[in-house]
Amino acid sequence: MSNKILTDIEYEELYRDHVSFVDKEGKRVWIHPKKPKGRFYKYRTWVSWFLLAVFFSMPFIYVDGHPFMMFNVFERTFIIFGQVFFPQDFIIFGLTMLAFFVFVILFTVIYGRIWCGWVCPQTVFMEMVFRKIEYWIEGDRNQQLKLEKQPWNKEKILKKVAKHGIFMLIALLIGHTFMAYLIGLKETIKIVTQPPTEHWVGFLGVVGFSGLFYFVFSYIREQACILICPYGRLQGVLVDNDTMTVAYDYKRGEPRGKLKKGKQNGAQGDCVDCTLCVQVCPTGIDIRNGTQMECVGCTACIDACDAVMEKVGKPKGLIRYASIRSIEEGVPFHLTKRAWAYSAVLLVLLGIIGALVFGRSITETIVLRTPGQLAQLHEDGTVSNLFNASIVNKSFDTLRVQLEAAEPRGRVEFVGEKSTTIVLKPAEKREMVFFVYLDKNSIKGRKTSLKFKVKDADSGETLETVKASFFSNY
Repeated sequence: MSNKILTDIEYEELYRDHVSFVDKEGKRVWIHPKKPKGRFYKYRTWVSWFLLAVFFSMPFIYVDGHPFMMFNVFERTFIIFGQVFFPQDFIIFGLTMLAFFVFVILFTVIYGRIWCGWVCPQTVFMEMVFRKIEYWIEGDRNQQLKLEKQPWNKEKILKKVAKHGIFMLIALLIGHTFMAYLIGLKETIKIVTQPPTEHWVGFLGVVGFSGLFYFVFSYIREQACILICPYGRLQGVLVDNDTMTVAYDYKRGEPRGKLKKGKQNGAQGDCVDCTLCVQVCPTGIDIRNGTQMECVGCTACIDACDAVMEKVGKPKGLIRYASIRSIEEGVPFHLTKRAWAYSAVLLVLLGIIGALVFGRSITETIVLRTPGQLAQLHEDGTVSNLFNASIVNKSFDTLRVQLEAAEPRGRVEFVGEKSTTIVLKPAEKREMVFFVYLDKNSIKGRKTSLKFKVKDADSGETLETVKASFFSNY
């Protein structure tokens, strides 16, 4: 019993009570991962190049003179796939964010941190851009460790200056691209080509974003995933025994031991304790200790282990995509009830969002009967109610619209306006007061449902249909 307790204590001291990037004195340990290679790394590279191409090319795409994608939080104007959204579309934004979180939760429950390892911008830029530059200038892991230990001679100074100089240039490129997503490419070009004194806010914004990106990718690095990103913390709540993660098959690999030529040890597992899985890990963990919060699911350890297994003549997959249950019980992977529930919620949200987006009108009209105003009976046999209305133009074009009382048919007269045509500038909101006159014979009871049509004054096309209530005691 005492031996078991001692073993557990030693295990906790070696693994659970410390992190890979901090030493015993509390100082940061800089992680220099070995350059990965293998089939998963190749696939990740292809995915990353595609995502980078999309990121840097999107601000250059314009549709009808407007950006294809823009997130102008300053003017509260968002353009997504050529469709413009204003604050009046907040319900769509809210549902989209809710769907996004459900989507993230769903994928985490089923596939763990596949988002982090394959498509997260932090991972894509760090591993596929900045890390590659580091390998190109400073060499692989051993060369980098040697360079860190050597004194500040000419070689070290030149390599460090070259590396950080390129880092700054790429950070500037990212900063300018990020700004183009916020204010548009044309405004960003003005900031770049004109004196800073004419665009102080924009200039400081570009400098600030560029400095932030440089700081993150040159200094913060993997700690953004380990300490800053809330998704890493959320993973510990969502992952369970049925989650597909990057996992070490301890039943096959343990007990681990060095491979000895000419000797066959039947009690030894397949793990040859080469530690390459640790050396290639960008967060410095040992995947053989089990699922850990610091693991971003980058698959570098899978490629490294598969290469070793192939060399020693053993089956690949000692480290692979698997669930804890599939390793412990040998059962195939399957979707749990929780995963199916998340999927159902996600599909419902996506359906609602799709209906709102594709059924969205370029105008948004609210019509309400003016409270406290009584219905009036006129000599021509009509009854009138006073209404308030607000119309928002949710397009980039100037609109000429007309408001029509359609069912039952009636006459609309605006208070203080001679024309029945309303001119709306792009993104303009207009408040109006008007009377609606209905024939007394068309009124059914004290409360009558009244349907309005908002029409394009030039084409006659119905843009929107709005309902209100008409009251009458006559």
